[in-house]
Amino acid sequence: MAGAECYSNPPILNATSGAGHVQNIGGRSCYVTGSIHLFRVCIILVSDVFGYEAPLFRKLADNIASAGYYVVAPDFFNGDPYDPQNHNRPLSVWLKDHEPDEGFKAAKPVIEALKQKGASAVGAAGFCWGGKTVTDLGNSKDIQVAELLHPAYVTKDDIRGVKTPIAIVGAGLDTITPPKLIKQFEQVLDAKPEVDSYVKIIPNVSHGFTVRYDPNDPRAVKSAEKAHKIMLDWFDKHLK
Repeated sequence: MAGAECYSNPPILNATSGAGHVQNIGGRSCYVTGSIHLFRVCIILVSDVFGYEAPLFRKLADNIASAGYYVVAPDFFNGDPYDPQNHNRPLSVWLKDHEPDEGFKAAKPVIEALKQKGASAVGAAGFCWGGKTVTDLGNSKDIQVAELLHPAYVTKDDIRGVKTPIAIVGAGLDTITPPKLIKQFEQVLDAKPEVDSYVKIIPNVSHGFTVRYDPNDPRAVKSAEKAHKIMLDWFDKHLK
């Protein structure tokens, strides 16, 4: 898929960032925040190509946990997130080792482990690369609610198969999944009244704006927080 330029200037990776900790769940390293003993409802966050160590991604996980959820962000890349500084391994090459279709299979043992830990319900949100994983989970009913934020690698046929409530937040300047395609997703969902859905396009922002914004730019922060609120409200509606 075109649009690799949208993956420039990622956040600095820092494995120690965040209020939570890393533990093995379902055979996979996961950033975990919140308490499953207090919050039986679990949220799985599926990252963009920059992986589960990105500080803004972990900050978002912490914020969701503070709203009363047990949040798990698995490392679906096995310690190998995309590095735009590695010019010998462009995105097209990196994706051959981390096909978006692989996320669904990798997520299932994590979900099963969460249920064994006592999870009463599981929701999931996918960002960019993670959007395909979460869409596939929504198609299989492995989760109770799905959210896609500036998704990539998702097709109209994928959306047609969704069986769980789903919210989609797109970016007005996205060149990877442009507003035109987001609108097509909305049309598909409108034709499925049995599936609760919500679609919103945030104007004047680019792909990745919810987890790769500039914390020193008030407008960027405001747009990201608007999308975060939509995400949290959707979880609250269907999981609480």
